[in-house]
Amino acid sequence: MLEEGRSLREFIPALLKGNGWSDPFHALRDVNFSVGRGETVGIVGRNGSGKSTCLKLIAGVMAPSAGEVHVHGRVSPLIELGAGFHPDLTGRENVYLNASILGMSNRAIRARFDEIVEFAELHEFMGTPVKRYSSGMYMRLGFSVAVHSDPDILLVDEVLAVGDAVFAEKCMVKIREMHRQGVTIVIVSHNLDMIREFCQRALLLSGGHLIEEGRPAEIVERYWQLARAEEATAEAAVTNVLVQ
Repeated sequence: MLEEGRSLREFIPALLKGNGWSDPFHALRDVNFSVGRGETVGIVGRNGSGKSTCLKLIAGVMAPSAGEVHVHGRVSPLIELGAGFHPDLTGRENVYLNASILGMSNRAIRARFDEIVEFAELHEFMGTPVKRYSSGMYMRLGFSVAVHSDPDILLVDEVLAVGDAVFAEKCMVKIREMHRQGVTIVIVSHNLDMIREFCQRALLLSGGHLIEEGRPAEIVERYWQLARAEEATAEAAVTNVLVQ
């Protein structure tokens, strides 16, 4: 439906510019928090709450339209499968490409190359273009490069949900080892048991807003309360429509 007072000639160009139906969408709004050096923080929330956007801002993949993000130290982001890889290059070539993007020198990559391949368990596939990799293989190689790049800050967004459970547990063992070494870790996950058991602090996002932060067990319980309330509201709205 056209907005009142707008002609079709005015409306179509506005629609093509993304201004036809609603105000600009903000994935995050008025979010303010800090993460201490060596801290493990989990971010939870329902789909569309702004969790991944939050990590992308920390990683520098996205720039905020307002406000500031201050990061101190080298960041290794595991945010999207295949990010930092070129599909036509081999696994070996992509190790060098991705590690270079993460700030490693060629000398450092050569020194850690065997460790990266060993951890990823992809020896026989290093000469294969990664466009032929499965999502689990992408995850293995991306994770291995990230954790062997000696980051100060590790960002993990749901990638551990891809692939087999045995390798996912191997990744968690490595993440715990990095935590003991003082690496700052921020994790986005729908695995609330993992957030509760591993993280020292948790943040709850909803609709792009930071609703609450605190002890993981309390934040997980608050998440379930919020989820149940939202579902009840949605069911009530559907019932109201059906009655009408």
